[in-house]
Amino acid sequence: MIDPIRTRLLRAPSEGWISLFLVATMAVAVAWSLDDSALVLGQRAWTDFLAWASLAGVGVGFLGARIGWSRPLAHLAGALVAALVVPWMVGGILAPDGSPAVRFAATATACLNAVVDLVSRGLPVTRESGHYLLVLGLVCWANGQFAAAAVFRHGRPIGPIIVLGAILVANMSATVHDQLWFIVLFTMASLLLLTRLHALDERATWLRRRIGDPAAVGSLYLRGGTVFIMIAVLGSLTLTASARSKPLEGMWDDAKPLLVDISQWLQRIVPAAPDSKSLGVPSFGAQVTIGGIWSTSKDPALTIHRPAGDGTKYYWRATAYDSFTLNGWTTASPTREARDSGANLLAGTLDRIPDGTVRTDVTFNVTPRSRLFKVAFSPIDPKSIDRPVTLNLGGVDGFFQSIEIGAGDSYSVVSALPARVDLPGGLTQNRLRAAGTDYPPGIAARYLGVPDGAMGNEAKKLLADIKAKVKAAGHNDPFDLAEAIVAELQSSRYTYRTDVLGVCNDAPSIVECFAAHKVGYCEHYASTMTILLRAAGYPSRLVEGFLPGTIDPTTGTEEILMSGAHAWVEVYFPGFGWQMFDPTGISQALALPEGEVVPLATPRPSPSFGFASGDPRDGPDQPSRRPGAVVPGGANSGNNQALIVVAIILFLAVLLVAFLAWRRGPRSASTPDGVYASIVSLARRFGFGPRPTQTAYEYATALGDILPNVRPELQTVATAKVEVAYGRRSLGDDRLRTLRDSYRRLRVQLLRLALRRRDRRRMR
Repeated sequence: MIDPIRTRLLRAPSEGWISLFLVATMAVAVAWSLDDSALVLGQRAWTDFLAWASLAGVGVGFLGARIGWSRPLAHLAGALVAALVVPWMVGGILAPDGSPAVRFAATATACLNAVVDLVSRGLPVTRESGHYLLVLGLVCWANGQFAAAAVFRHGRPIGPIIVLGAILVANMSATVHDQLWFIVLFTMASLLLLTRLHALDERATWLRRRIGDPAAVGSLYLRGGTVFIMIAVLGSLTLTASARSKPLEGMWDDAKPLLVDISQWLQRIVPAAPDSKSLGVPSFGAQVTIGGIWSTSKDPALTIHRPAGDGTKYYWRATAYDSFTLNGWTTASPTREARDSGANLLAGTLDRIPDGTVRTDVTFNVTPRSRLFKVAFSPIDPKSIDRPVTLNLGGVDGFFQSIEIGAGDSYSVVSALPARVDLPGGLTQNRLRAAGTDYPPGIAARYLGVPDGAMGNEAKKLLADIKAKVKAAGHNDPFDLAEAIVAELQSSRYTYRTDVLGVCNDAPSIVECFAAHKVGYCEHYASTMTILLRAAGYPSRLVEGFLPGTIDPTTGTEEILMSGAHAWVEVYFPGFGWQMFDPTGISQALALPEGEVVPLATPRPSPSFGFASGDPRDGPDQPSRRPGAVVPGGANSGNNQALIVVAIILFLAVLLVAFLAWRRGPRSASTPDGVYASIVSLARRFGFGPRPTQTAYEYATALGDILPNVRPELQTVATAKVEVAYGRRSLGDDRLRTLRDSYRRLRVQLLRLALRRRDRRRMR
């Protein structure tokens, strides 16, 4: 048994060794594309193993076809080998100096921690990356195994070209890296493979029919095909460099909402690549990953009608975030509450407007200009809205995060704006200085968290320097520290830049990276200020929305563009609530009036907002007691759209379609040629396809020896095939009826070939 297998492996495949090289080139081109995208936290070195995983998959798929195993057995064996090899490869990244056992343990631990984070602990995101490396490795292995099996078992290269090409194109569309040469390499390999297999098929046909010189026709196809491929590739490159039209731009715009929804769901499981390409529109979901590029567009975002003559520059708040993930922000333990039209939005939450503050109610009519927005926009502290909405709350104790509304719906929102007046409850610098630090327990528990690794030596040094300046000026309060941080980050030592690719790829935290390199965009500035304030003991959070737009003072119409998307900071002051600060150099925030000096507020024995001391809702992990509060099953994503996940979706979708097509089986055929082709296709699936030199009669006889009970039906099909294809005869109704009856019986009986693997050598 071993000698025949060894002989079969050493013998050149009928498709030729060049075909194996071309299949390996296709698989490796896709792996190189994924590796070049730096998909896992921008660490390119972590994904260098993908090319080797692809080559291993090609080798396993080729061996399974050459040995002659059935398709289920060959794929099962390949899956078992992948389950051993790929985790070992991933373990080499997680524990490079460990033994094989340590590497397996590192991979298993990373995957288990990811499951615990997402399932058991209910976290919106996980900081683990080992599971992502494992999935990428298995995808590349599966690409190679599927391509090799399809070509060398069934002689069908179209399926692998479509699947691998879809992954490659999707990844290219998601990354900012120039990957033109990967698609050129893949295209040339796939076209050459198609040409070569077609030439071999034509040569076999000429041999079978004994017409002409088979070697001449094969050489003609190969030479002509190669010339055509070179011309086509060069022409495509020329068009790529010179074309200016955008024929698919409209379709891309229509697909954006779907792509955003997909990436929002999957970004909980996989980390967004820092080098991924943004869709150019912010989504303001329940989480945001800070990448290497802040990408927006000049498209219109919002049209807001406000009272005529009101020229105040408002920051349009969309979503707040409470939990820092080292490279982004998320909403921890989200809950949702329904609100009726006109109801007080913040009533019953721990962010309700404090009693005694001076507020002015202003109505804004908002018209979203994009269907991507599923949240309502308002200046700080929205009071009511003119339609039923869902309030998204951060944490089971109910801190306001965002207002969920139908995509693209216009609405009228009433905001309770703080009055900048020097009166009790009014908003001035001195009144915020005197607010004190008597924070409610829920505020302190949720908005003072600084995760391990968030601040390194540079961030700690930056905070110490700022605190020293504040102390030297004779101040020691949250407001002056916040103002000092704003002044520091707006100084000339810091550079606002929307493209920082490669700057923070190796940094454990974007806060430490920004403190060290002093270059970034609004999310870097706001994240750094928030974490510095938390480290100093002052509750703060990151907020995203839009900068003030262009106002027509006559009509009161404000136009906001996508390019106005922005991130800033909110700091909590007892008795006043959340107040905004913008530490970027493009800040349009209005300075507060100084006001008269007021005495420092004295600590109160119970939390603010009217809750009794010891209310269980003050704890960050206590369940909410408000009616209608539910914990949602999933979370949305933020600005940086990790479109590479679209490649995985496309891959899974193609596999699903292929599986359903295989389950459905051969389609009904009404002609002798169609019936014969369908029978051959079904038999080939079980490894009993005809040899290139076999005639229809020879193939039917060989197959009939394996399935004697359907030998008459096989002869009927073969006779009809020969008479019509070569004899140019037309069959009568009786013959066609007999042919269809034979076809129906054969479609069922040929399934028995799955149990006749040992008889396959009789077909060789």
